[in-house]
Amino acid sequence: MRLIVQKYGGTSVGDTERIRNVAERLIETQREGCHVVAIISAMAGVTDNLIKLAHEVSPHPTERELDILLATGEHAATALTAMAVNARGGKAISLTGAEAGILTNRTHAKARIANISPRQIHELLADDYIVIVAGFQGQSAEGETTTLGRGGSDLTAIALAGALNADACQIFTDVDGVFTCDPRVVADAKKLDEIAYDELLEMAGAGSKIMQSRAVEFAKKFGVQFEVRSSLKADTGTIAKEEATNMEDIVIRGVSIDRNQAKVTITGVRDQPGIAGRIFSAISEANIVVDMIVQNASIDGATDISFTIHEDELEQAKNLLAPVVHEIGATRLMATRGVAKLSVVGIGMRSHSGVAARLFDCLGEGAINIQLISTSEIKIAVVIDGADVERAAQLTHEEFGLATLMPAVGSMQPLG
Repeated sequence: MRLIVQKYGGTSVGDTERIRNVAERLIETQREGCHVVAIISAMAGVTDNLIKLAHEVSPHPTERELDILLATGEHAATALTAMAVNARGGKAISLTGAEAGILTNRTHAKARIANISPRQIHELLADDYIVIVAGFQGQSAEGETTTLGRGGSDLTAIALAGALNADACQIFTDVDGVFTCDPRVVADAKKLDEIAYDELLEMAGAGSKIMQSRAVEFAKKFGVQFEVRSSLKADTGTIAKEEATNMEDIVIRGVSIDRNQAKVTITGVRDQPGIAGRIFSAISEANIVVDMIVQNASIDGATDISFTIHEDELEQAKNLLAPVVHEIGATRLMATRGVAKLSVVGIGMRSHSGVAARLFDCLGEGAINIQLISTSEIKIAVVIDGADVERAAQLTHEEFGLATLMPAVGSMQPLG
């Protein structure tokens, strides 16, 4: 029998009616002659409410206790889904991450999977159970509950699919698949039939909320092909897979935007070894995630360093960096709120020139100022004013003809 791993996000189990719908889909999949393992997220809004409760009783809840609290959201959704399957004549059992054999390191809140021992899952599948596993969590070697970070149920599904050598892995969500841009921003955004792991990874890192970045990294490392599709429709979704040669025919696969960013600039930094390390070590120790980093050319032995972080972490970063700026003899620290990141992603950039020029010309003609630029082999990202980001996405989507996704011909002629 084929083994199918299906993951259902919080909106897919957002209320009892949707839980019943998921139960029906699981039973139907089993009736098609498949073993079924389902990974369930907490019901929509539950995790945020639990975090709110934690901060109401403690300004700084310990990460250990917070992990124990947040794991209950998935426990509840998993048990309810199993109940719904059983009420419809199916045969289901729910497992916590620990019971499913997911072993992690000791890091709370952002644990990494160390090993998976799915023996109990195999035994239950052999007894014709639909096995329903709580996503987002595992257990350390010391027996403590750990969580895998926001979106961690994606990682649970990908990792279990790999450990079980599943025939298919389906990520069910409230959207139809991966789009060329957020359809709420660009009305004619197109659903992609397929996407390379590297492209989806760049899009996830650039602000797309479709998949957790770590889950895509895991899928790429272990070759776990998966499909992102809607839990509310029967339509096929988007297949994430290894890169194929014909994929390079599409120059730009998608446009991503990331709002609520902040830009930090330190001016007059001495151009000496170890100075940049001192700056970023200070904020790294506070687990503040830095995104884009740009350093200007040195003039008279001094340079400027700019970087972006999430806006919510700006005040903490400023407090940490103020003494460092004084210590290293820099001129000043400047912080800007209300910026956003726009990225264009596509493995076709490797074999086609002129993408950056077209992007910059497009934004320039739209009177949109670029504050920072960062590039990789398959991505160009710019920081712009947050008020301009939706219009910038619409202009960029049109410039690269993403509503039609016609393959490039020759040397980067305009598409569409």
